[in-house]
Amino acid sequence: MSAPTPSKVHYHKTARELEIGYADGSTYRLSVEYLRVFSPSAEVRGHGGDSATLQVGKKDVGLSNITPAGRYALKLHFDDGHDSGLYSWEYLYALIRDRKANWADYLERLDAAGASRESLGIEIRQL
Repeated sequence: MSAPTPSKVHYHKTARELEIGYADGSTYRLSVEYLRVFSPSAEVRGHGGDSATLQVGKKDVGLSNITPAGRYALKLHFDDGHDSGLYSWEYLYALIRDRKANWADYLERLDAAGASRESLGIEIRQL
């Protein structure tokens, strides 16, 4: 069974949450931090095996833009410069469905690495 296509996508800038609504009336809000650390990009997920890169310091990340990718996905443009992953309807639905388990696993991996969700407070810009 394929995932439903969202009927509504709304970014709540102050809360840093992406609201996704479906035709059946269900709505879900995902934090931008969660979407960023679970980006489907090869930069984050790696190229298979244990090559994923643990994302740290993403607590305060926001979105600078959201663009459609055909009729099957969204491209999220994060304000930390990351924008290389396509969030298919199936992937977004899986993130909604598995949110609690994903987040618990992420926090465990951060703890094991001695890392933090907090940013370093250093602004880095590429020119």
